[in-house]
Amino acid sequence: MDVVAGWPGVAAWGGEVAMAEPGSYRYGPWEGGRDPLAPPPDLRAALEEIGREVMAGASPESALRELLRQGLPGTRGLDELTRQVWQRRAALQRRHRLDGTVQEARRLLDRALAAERRELDSDSGEDARFRQVRLDMVPNDVGGAVRELADYDWHSAEAAEAYREIQQLLGQQMVEQRFKGMREAMRQARPEDAERVREMLADLDDLLTAHAQGHPDTHRRFEEFMRRHGDFFPENPRTTDELIDLLAARSAAAQRMLNSMTPQQRAELAQLSRQAFGDPRLAEALSTVDDKLRALRPGEDWSGRGRFRGDQAMGMAEATEALQELGELDRLAEQLAQAHPGARLEDIDSELLERHLGEQSTVDAKALADLERQLRARGMLERGPDGDLRLSPKALRRLGEDTLRDVLGKLRGARGERDAGRAGAAGERTGSTRPWRFGDTEPWDAARTVANAVLRTAGTGAALSIDVGDVEVAETEQHSRAVVALCVDTSWSMIQDGRWVPMKRTALALHHLVRTRFRSDELQLITFGRHAMSVDIGELTALEGTYEQGTNLHHALMLAGRHLRRHPDAHPVVLVVTDGEPTAHLEPDGEAVFDYPPRPETIARTMAEVDALARRGAGVTVFMLGENPGLAAFVDTIARRTGGRVLAPTTDGLGAAVVADYLRNRRG
Repeated sequence: MDVVAGWPGVAAWGGEVAMAEPGSYRYGPWEGGRDPLAPPPDLRAALEEIGREVMAGASPESALRELLRQGLPGTRGLDELTRQVWQRRAALQRRHRLDGTVQEARRLLDRALAAERRELDSDSGEDARFRQVRLDMVPNDVGGAVRELADYDWHSAEAAEAYREIQQLLGQQMVEQRFKGMREAMRQARPEDAERVREMLADLDDLLTAHAQGHPDTHRRFEEFMRRHGDFFPENPRTTDELIDLLAARSAAAQRMLNSMTPQQRAELAQLSRQAFGDPRLAEALSTVDDKLRALRPGEDWSGRGRFRGDQAMGMAEATEALQELGELDRLAEQLAQAHPGARLEDIDSELLERHLGEQSTVDAKALADLERQLRARGMLERGPDGDLRLSPKALRRLGEDTLRDVLGKLRGARGERDAGRAGAAGERTGSTRPWRFGDTEPWDAARTVANAVLRTAGTGAALSIDVGDVEVAETEQHSRAVVALCVDTSWSMIQDGRWVPMKRTALALHHLVRTRFRSDELQLITFGRHAMSVDIGELTALEGTYEQGTNLHHALMLAGRHLRRHPDAHPVVLVVTDGEPTAHLEPDGEAVFDYPPRPETIARTMAEVDALARRGAGVTVFMLGENPGLAAFVDTIARRTGGRVLAPTTDGLGAAVVADYLRNRRG
């Protein structure tokens, strides 16, 4: 697509600028990774997932890890990427086996022996009979046979050529195994090429020795080494350490290949290696270099192994590459697991990920890293004083907003009401405004409405007019003020019967409603199990369930009464969410006494607190969860003695019931 705009003669193709016809430029497909026009990470959806896990009892840290493991719609999570890594690893092991070099040497040896015997059969001389006896005494294993025939004077040209191919094969495989850049050069290796390999190994040995001893001119030696032997290393290492890293990784993979073979295969390969290029010095030089690399890089995996059970035989070089690939896949799986302390998504090797799983995998991994980074940068997650990750106040507000919207939706559906979105029904203005919505009865804010109209029509040349979208109404605050205590049961039965998350969502919705629309009200959240305690919304949201027997409503009502006494001028509202009758009370010394069935003393102490609340004019509303005859009889007594109510909502309707009752109570 040509676009006549921009700089003359400049084109943007695949994210890069290129010359085009004067006065135009062209666009092509983006080839630079993630689509730059793709939508940003959905932080709201991510926060909802984290909030759901946290309210179910997970820590924010583990909730974030779970989100990254599962991913979001359109982005594969770490679990899926890890599954593909292990799938690729298993396919590699199922497809191949490691004895390709030994099997190829066996094939060439059989060909050499067959050709030599045919040649000897046509010769009736004594020397031919002697040679036949020697061939009959050759060991059965291929390594021993090749070693035994190293000084044999072949009569058959075909046999001599086959034996020479064995030596050439072994030399090629050993060089390709350690020096990937020599694969093509070794296909038609000549004697002088083998000599050059030995020279390179000697120079490499000197360089490694100098580096290990901290020799001052190691860098000069490295540059000289690369000048002479750089074509062995297409990876183009820039320092001695980079060269050692490269060689150690290949050497360790070669060792893992040997570890993965059977003892018989390993012994045969060791004997064959000494015949590489017909000169045992190559194997000796490689062994010396391996020892020094192991000493310089002990952190490499020198003891691992892989279990190959396929039908496709691999040579030494291919097997080493396969073991190196397995090592890379293992490293990727470890990085994707993010299991070690201090693990970060930025630590995932994007080059390895793209090499083994394709470009889209790096796009997904970067999207997950971006999601985590933005959750922290946008202030959704923060570190507490103890260093633990927690939801920030901003995140709790966002969760509260979503939860309240859901609760009000159920409330409207149940009662035919709508969400007026007002701070108060009538009374004094709060000073805040908001866009008008259908059904609002608050007075217009004329100044803001006209300002919106001016901003909308500025620069258009149109006459000033007021559109419905310009209208803003003034929020008002009710003259009445409430002091509210929400007491929620946190005993084990709440977790066991699936009421834990609905309880937290209810508290979160009520907290957000009070903090955003009834700011003058004083809300206190109180949890009660064996003991009761006052908590903030962050503590309640992150509260983990514990197996602790006891429903100490006595202690909870004591704390509720204390909260009401601090605000004597406000209308008192006490809301209790529970699924069991009181089974614990607080002694004067602070000890909680538990017993089931409930002791008469527990009931008496609890009812004493109920009567104290009634004297303060507080009607206690109890939200009874489940079917418990003992609880039903008890809460009916509370309702009669306080002039309160008993409601029995479902867990799904608990939030709507609590919010509706709060609104009803605060209106007096």
